[in-house]
Amino acid sequence: MIRVLTGVAVAAMMIPVAAVAQYTGPGATAVHQTVKAVLADGRDDQPVVLRGRLVKQLSSDKYMFADDTGQIRVEIDRHLFAAQPVSDSTPIELRGEVEAEYLQSPEVDVDSLLVLP
Repeated sequence: MIRVLTGVAVAAMMIPVAAVAQYTGPGATAVHQTVKAVLADGRDDQPVVLRGRLVKQLSSDKYMFADDTGQIRVEIDRHLFAAQPVSDSTPIELRGEVEAEYLQSPEVDVDSLLVLP
């Protein structure tokens, strides 16, 4: 019995434990940006945070987002709305990544949507 317990204990210690670490240097976190800045300097997969409002629904998951500096297309999956009513006058914060495809204007693939007070 002791051999079995010892064997189980040794086997448990040999299971690799995933390190929980992440990069925290420059560029690691998304910084609040304007639509104008994203359109001018946005790089593919660049993390962004935008504050403004949705002004128009373009398709089932594409919307036109606007802030005081301009408008940009955003892709928001339905589940991100989480039963929150959002109209064209609702202030929101979007977090996501820039999708910059060749010969197309950049858009933002949204990871989270927060309704602002």
